[in-house]
Amino acid sequence: MALINEILNNAAAVAKGMGVTFKEMLQPTVTEVYPEGPAVFEERFRGVHVLQRDENELEKCVACFLCAAACPSNCIYIEAAENTEEGRISGGERYASVYNIDYSRCIFCGYCVEACPTDAITHGHDFEIASYNTSTLVYRKEQMLTPLPADFKPLVVEEQSSGGGH
Repeated sequence: MALINEILNNAAAVAKGMGVTFKEMLQPTVTEVYPEGPAVFEERFRGVHVLQRDENELEKCVACFLCAAACPSNCIYIEAAENTEEGRISGGERYASVYNIDYSRCIFCGYCVEACPTDAITHGHDFEIASYNTSTLVYRKEQMLTPLPADFKPLVVEEQSSGGGH
């Protein structure tokens, strides 16, 4: 009796699998027109990283190194520098003077995006990074940083006058 049940269960599994196959065969074929047309991505697609700016157009990255620590493939390299009142780069005390991602090692896992407390690093939708030269796969901060708007005017910090009179 156990042998008959096993045979029936196996036959049912095969029939179910063939049902899925036949159902898919009857669906219309979806053909993408890429490279002639634009590639269509899902919202959650993980492409080349983008370094974001805040509402004042300052860099969001405060060089906390959490993205580099979370990266399982060790492909993120950061060097921090201190912000000054004359030259403010980010909203925090520090900023990333160097921010490199080696895409020959990156596995696009998204751990760096999840680890970032300031939402400075996100995944973009750029995917065409193939290269015959691995040195071109190291993306620098300037390549990943969101560009400034064309009408951007930097915020000028007014100098404080000294309290002592003459």
